[in-house]
Amino acid sequence: MQFDAVVIGGSHGSFEVLLDALPQWAAVPFPPLLLALHIPRGSAQDFIRHFREHCGCAAVEAEDKQRLEARTVYLAPGGYHVLIERDQTLSLSSDGPVNHAQPSIDVLFESAAIAFGNRLLGVLLTGASGDGARGMAQIQALGGTLVVQTPASAVAPTMPEAALERCRPDHLVAADALGQLVAQLAGGAID
Repeated sequence: MQFDAVVIGGSHGSFEVLLDALPQWAAVPFPPLLLALHIPRGSAQDFIRHFREHCGCAAVEAEDKQRLEARTVYLAPGGYHVLIERDQTLSLSSDGPVNHAQPSIDVLFESAAIAFGNRLLGVLLTGASGDGARGMAQIQALGGTLVVQTPASAVAPTMPEAALERCRPDHLVAADALGQLVAQLAGGAID
């Protein structure tokens, strides 16, 4: 496996992209996959149920002090930031919104970049804010690999456009090809 973890961020329109992509990821031996989506407080279990039904893999709400396991999808709960500690356990924070979001994609991505360095795959999807761009730049600065959804295929192009202004992704991919690309990257089939 080329990566020790995959972090994915998204907002408006990203749920549909993930429902399309998750079945393709379940077919490969993927590392822990952490999702920061702009979801309301108390809604994580509804998302988890849909992910379990569509991915054929373990999907759980991220918990404080949780150890990461391969082939598991961790969803940041609404109202909390999720950070990855240096020992690669999860930490929840109730600090205020970052980029008007809680959970913040930047918070997850920046902590994951420090924890995993060049063994991290960062994926940024559609969304209507600039959250995630700073985190993607941090992942790139520490040697990680970046995948950004093309703005043209995004329901809300603001998020991928903001990332493209701050960094140069390794892969720029349309929504309908994202699942296959991430499956190949996470499964070690391509660099």
